[in-house]
Amino acid sequence: MKFRPCIDIHNGKVKQIVGSSLTDESAKENFISDKDSSYFASLYKENGLYGGHVIILNKAGTKEYEASKEEAIKAFKAFPDGLQVGGGINDNNASEFLKAGASHVIVTSFLFEDGKLSKKRMKSLKDAVSKEKIVFDLSCKKVEDKYFVTTDRWQTVTGTEMNADTLKKLEEYCDEYLIHAVDVEGKCNGPETDIIKELSKYEGNKVTYAGGIRSIEDVEAIKEASDGKIDFTIGSALDIFGGNLKFEDVAVYN
Repeated sequence: MKFRPCIDIHNGKVKQIVGSSLTDESAKENFISDKDSSYFASLYKENGLYGGHVIILNKAGTKEYEASKEEAIKAFKAFPDGLQVGGGINDNNASEFLKAGASHVIVTSFLFEDGKLSKKRMKSLKDAVSKEKIVFDLSCKKVEDKYFVTTDRWQTVTGTEMNADTLKKLEEYCDEYLIHAVDVEGKCNGPETDIIKELSKYEGNKVTYAGGIRSIEDVEAIKEASDGKIDFTIGSALDIFGGNLKFEDVAVYN
């Protein structure tokens, strides 16, 4: 079980937001940093925290996305091959981010076509950069008593159920999974235990959980619920992002 740090970028700035609030026009912000992405990347490098996530939160094709992309590249230069990148990734631009220094590309919306998972697109991405460089972000939202994968920066709920069977079916196309519990992301109200229990049933690629973690006790609860199999990421709760949880206390998990 390892801590995977994050750098979320919106409108060219390092931020922490409430995940479910993100739209094309706005986002509810928990924290805006006066430091750029290279500062956080260097901090993670100094602490040996490999496999963190740089997430570009703007919509691809906008000037805001390009500003956030430039900020992301600063992080890769500061910590080459130490960070993964997500946000607007597809089979045409994935190699560009890898050449810029990202270790993996994180992909969600591109995997879907007309609201359904596309084997054609998954294969095309795999052919473009190889399975070993791909992370599938299957962040999900609870609908009644089941979880479903979301796309379009968590605004669209697909018909793909998020469970251990789904992870098993898709593992031939990727190296890792990143799962945000959308309903609790950025709220610091505790993790979504039901989805953690479901993820713990899966045996295969490495899985990282994100969403709601606010304390060391929450981390220990995830460790117990998953038998230490699942990695975790924390954003808004950390003191480096304006929260109360000390970064140094979490970094020791690596």
